[in-house]
Amino acid sequence: MKIFQMLERSSATEAFRDAVERFLREGRPNERIAFNRDCPALKVERWLTKALEEYPELHIESIDLRASSGCEYFRGTAEVHTAAEMRRVSFHWDCKWKAQQMTWADYFGFPDQIRAAREFGYDCFRSWHEEGMMLKGVEMAGELGVEAGEPVPA
Repeated sequence: MKIFQMLERSSATEAFRDAVERFLREGRPNERIAFNRDCPALKVERWLTKALEEYPELHIESIDLRASSGCEYFRGTAEVHTAAEMRRVSFHWDCKWKAQQMTWADYFGFPDQIRAAREFGYDCFRSWHEEGMMLKGVEMAGELGVEAGEPVPA
């Protein structure tokens, strides 16, 4: 499965790795993977896979995902936490959009979003934008000329 390959390649902490494995077994939030109750576990898994792909170098400790979900979409914001920083990401997963990109239509002529979701899984992200990063430690912030908790200029 793709998420295990991404997890293996990542620099995520052991505690986060354990939390991901527990989430994959139970399908529920835990102390390191937080999300609102109306987030389907499958879509959270897709988001986690994408995050591990985007940030293989980060020593991820936890994530906090706030999103809304519909038949063809999953969109919202997330915070990716390490010991030193927090990165905020906005995202939009959209299997209907992916089906349109592939020019796939179902029997009725509508975009074949089921096929797109099945064949592309996590790789239906229409957008993934890092909105900013905040340093947690005062020592690191001082080195960059900002206060702890202030956004770091891009």
